[in-house]
Amino acid sequence: MSKSLKLYGLSGVGAVALLTAAYNFADRNVASMPDEMPIVSADAGSPDMMFIAAARADEAAEAKRLGLGREALPEEVAAWDLDVSPDGTGLPEGSGSVMDGETLFIDNCAICHGDFAEGVGNWPKLAGGDDTLADKDPVKTVGSYWPYLSTAWDYVHRSMPFGAAQTMSADDTYAIVAYILYSNYLVDEDFVLTNENFLEVEMPNADGFIVDDRAETEYPRFSEEACMENCKDSVEITMRAAVLDVTPEEEGEAEAEDAMEEANADTAADEKIEQMAEAEPEEAAAEEVATEEAALDMALVEDGEKVFRKCKACHQVGDGAKNRVGPQLNDVIGRHMAAVGDFKYSKTLQSMGEEGLVWNAETMAEFLSDPRGYVKGTKMSFNGLRKDEDIAAVTEYLKSFSQ
Repeated sequence: MSKSLKLYGLSGVGAVALLTAAYNFADRNVASMPDEMPIVSADAGSPDMMFIAAARADEAAEAKRLGLGREALPEEVAAWDLDVSPDGTGLPEGSGSVMDGETLFIDNCAICHGDFAEGVGNWPKLAGGDDTLADKDPVKTVGSYWPYLSTAWDYVHRSMPFGAAQTMSADDTYAIVAYILYSNYLVDEDFVLTNENFLEVEMPNADGFIVDDRAETEYPRFSEEACMENCKDSVEITMRAAVLDVTPEEEGEAEAEDAMEEANADTAADEKIEQMAEAEPEEAAAEEVATEEAALDMALVEDGEKVFRKCKACHQVGDGAKNRVGPQLNDVIGRHMAAVGDFKYSKTLQSMGEEGLVWNAETMAEFLSDPRGYVKGTKMSFNGLRKDEDIAAVTEYLKSFSQ
């Protein structure tokens, strides 16, 4: 017999011996399944039920409890109950001024929302956007869009500042909201917001929302039996999309093109009118350019355009310039202070304008070097330009829009 066969034989004998030992151990030590399982008595007074009941929490003995947790204490409810309703319900006592709010806003909010609440990068704007809600790209801010001041107070108090939510006191929140109102020209710089005058603040878009009555007016129609076939005698295309290639091109293409040409007729006429208005004698245009170049240092104007980038967050200048956080600056050199009629200036600047002060190279230099020192109470939080050459360049740049 070979060595391999002897090895296999010994292994088989060992396996049989091991299985025999395991069977004998199980037969002696493992209990067999009983024919009938014991049943715990349903009697509440039985020892079994008393043992189970004792293992439960004492609170679970009361019928109204589920045996989980406990009722919240009044002080715990108050700690979480922070929401404020449009009617002022939930407002805590407190107050905060615009001036205090400016400091708090710059320290805690300006990194994302800008010094003047104009927004930084992709962070939202909190001020501006007047009369833009009907535009293609509306600017929705606290002043232009939000219907309730309570929303601003509630959001700031519960969620801001970013990364340190609920660290603001009630007074700090009142002050920050007051500054946001001021940034939207809804209050003056001496305004103090309190829980008592909170509801007196009128939000411009308070009437811009409607009550959602779809549950009464539309939802019942959704439960009606829907028509699944032969719902109309015929199906026709009654309107066409503005982009013609999204409507099935079958019949009526010529009529659609005629309609588009008719709709665009006014646009073509407007373009002709603009071309006629822009057409001027070449000699007059050349004379105007020569006069302007003679009055301006164009190299300085170019430098001023670069420095003016610091001002673009709040001021616009040039064609189509509009008031933003600050007034538009077309024709600013040579005009009286606080003279843009549709912009709300600080009281100090209004007084200076009424006294006959005019923006010129000297007054502009004093203002740009120290805005707050020159105009007490100005809305500008900008610290000013430190270099005389930068001030001269910006002044020359603004002069180029004041010819």
